[in-house]
Amino acid sequence: MEGFQSGLSWRTILAKRENFRTAFHNFDFDRIARYTERDVARLLKNEGIVRHRGKIDAVINNAHQARELVKQKGSLAAFIWHYEPDSNQLAPPQTASTSAQSLALSKDLKKRGWKFVGPTTVYAFMQAMGLINDHIADCVIRSKVERARKSFKRPEY
Repeated sequence: MEGFQSGLSWRTILAKRENFRTAFHNFDFDRIARYTERDVARLLKNEGIVRHRGKIDAVINNAHQARELVKQKGSLAAFIWHYEPDSNQLAPPQTASTSAQSLALSKDLKKRGWKFVGPTTVYAFMQAMGLINDHIADCVIRSKVERARKSFKRPEY
């Protein structure tokens, strides 16, 4: 969803979240990697999602790349969490849209053939996945994310 958000408001994307989930088979990258031109045509007609051919093609491409990465590294999660920043290295909450780690992960993904994975998009993904918690101190979500992070067992890389 972060790739679809590029150039658009989060409000637009979040309002379409369940439509994206349905259209892309619950984001199952193994299934998406098998999409054909017929699936692309179906998605381009789906008014419930962002109908951008380049972004749709990127999702399918990235699903192929995710499968390859799992073959090489054993786990997509382990690969991604390998880029988790030390919380002391982050800019003050809500002041940055990239980090050294999002730049590095973006570069690595692009080198592997991924599309629509610039450092800002990757930073948003890292926020969504819990690798980065840059909610302000008195935000109720910050403490929820911190509790979840403390109990989360990071995958081994």
